[in-house]
Amino acid sequence: MEIRRIQFDNIHDLDLAHIFECGQCFRWLPAEDGSGDYIGAAGGYAARASCGGTTLILDVTGGDEAFWREYFDLDTDYGAIKARLTESEPAIEAAVKYGAGIRILKQDLFETIISFIVSQNSNIPRIRKNIESICRTYGEYIGEVSGRELYAFPAPEALAAADIDDLTELRLGYRSRYIRAAGEKFAACCRPECREDVLDYPGVGPKVANCVMLFGLRDTAAFPVDTWVRHIMNEMYGFSETDARGMERFAHEKFGELAGYAQQYLFYYFRDRR
Repeated sequence: MEIRRIQFDNIHDLDLAHIFECGQCFRWLPAEDGSGDYIGAAGGYAARASCGGTTLILDVTGGDEAFWREYFDLDTDYGAIKARLTESEPAIEAAVKYGAGIRILKQDLFETIISFIVSQNSNIPRIRKNIESICRTYGEYIGEVSGRELYAFPAPEALAAADIDDLTELRLGYRSRYIRAAGEKFAACCRPECREDVLDYPGVGPKVANCVMLFGLRDTAAFPVDTWVRHIMNEMYGFSETDARGMERFAHEKFGELAGYAQQYLFYYFRDRR
């Protein structure tokens, strides 16, 4: 399969490790050659991403410049976002500086729903393995990049037709029935458009719903509260770690439409310090 190069110049506020290690996606892994590049898949295309200075280079099996520009959210001024966040809340300045290269990717909605259903009560290495198993079993082969074979994320219809026992064999446990049910629901034209729609999916609670809103529907006011965020909000603001709703309200009042960005900077900073 032919590999084509796409290059974006004069790109600021972008660091591949920050983007791919901040918990928002699970299909991109560091290249094994120690280059700092990442290899992954998006939108049914395989790619290798490298970044030097202010230049982003993508070696891809498909997708035009417009697709990849949108995927990496290159038209958003993250410098302005960081300035607004630190002005409204100086206490997060260290976190913003630490994760200064984070950008919120434009991910496929169905992939985001399944990914965060899989993420429940798990950790990032295990989530990555689970999702890779799902893609290799039910997704289409999309090419080889730097020696790594990649598969597209399965269509909703493929997971809707999956056998529960076969999904369980992929070590998905109790999530297996939720994954198939989500495939059935999405395939039946029940594409969610708001938080209530997302919560209507089997196996989706408030935390997963907020992740889907932020990463799948681009609602940047969404503020996912997981175990790390509970620790952060307790340490920084004295919230009880059981008061997730109070944390969400506070974030909306403090950060408004930028709450999702604040969550990503805080999550990445505090998790890496532990």
